[in-house]
Amino acid sequence: MNYLIYIFLGIIQGLTEPLPISSSGHLYLMKQLFNTNLLNDLNFEIVVNFGSFIAIFFIFYKDIIKLINGFFKYIFDKKNKKKYYNDFKYCMLIIIGTIPVGIAGIFLKDIIENTLTRTWILGICFLITALALFIVKNIKGTKDDYDITYKDAVIIGLLQVVALTPGISRSGTVLVACLLCNLKRDSALKYTFMLYFPVSVASMILGVKDLVNTPNINELVLPYFLGMIAAMVVTYFSYKWLSDWVKKGKLWKFSIYCLILGIFVLFYFR
Repeated sequence: MNYLIYIFLGIIQGLTEPLPISSSGHLYLMKQLFNTNLLNDLNFEIVVNFGSFIAIFFIFYKDIIKLINGFFKYIFDKKNKKKYYNDFKYCMLIIIGTIPVGIAGIFLKDIIENTLTRTWILGICFLITALALFIVKNIKGTKDDYDITYKDAVIIGLLQVVALTPGISRSGTVLVACLLCNLKRDSALKYTFMLYFPVSVASMILGVKDLVNTPNINELVLPYFLGMIAAMVVTYFSYKWLSDWVKKGKLWKFSIYCLILGIFVLFYFR
């Protein structure tokens, strides 16, 4: 039964991580609905997040390799700097867009965990996510990948900080911010998940020590592995679903889901 629960939680993680419906909000909601210690296992969260990371990395690995290659060639290849400028700039945009949430995560983590993790706040946050997704439903944008400005990166990075609150979707917030900055839908989707990588890597690095020191780790290897595989597979197809809907301008359908979920949370836990 525990194996099935771990697989189920991996599926939930894989489904909600790419979609603009808040994976952290769903995890917190499940903690309130179901009485199981597995939902308080932070090490398992690290493992399933790694599963999602692998899936999204597989989708974007060509872009990542190209950007890293271009970044270092711009620095060290003096003869062909202009050729690699766009890749260098895009990497800088990722760094700039990540700095605000990195600083906020360090200094506001305890405040968020102790103050903002309330069920009624979760319900309101789902409603905010719903409204944000609905507002940008018709925006198409005109900026390509390399038309993003440093000002755009700062604005998007600052708005990403809001997503530290459970119920506010990180992918949804960044997507909305990108579209409001006039990025094309494809470019908005790509930049959203480029910003995902540094945040995800930092979280995993910080959690490795606790994972290694987990009591009875040998007994948890198989259930953790099953949960990770479930998260990885579902994340891959979940992203494909999101990509299709973003390109077709169907983000508003996710807003309906968040609206219904927010209303349910506010009434069920009143």
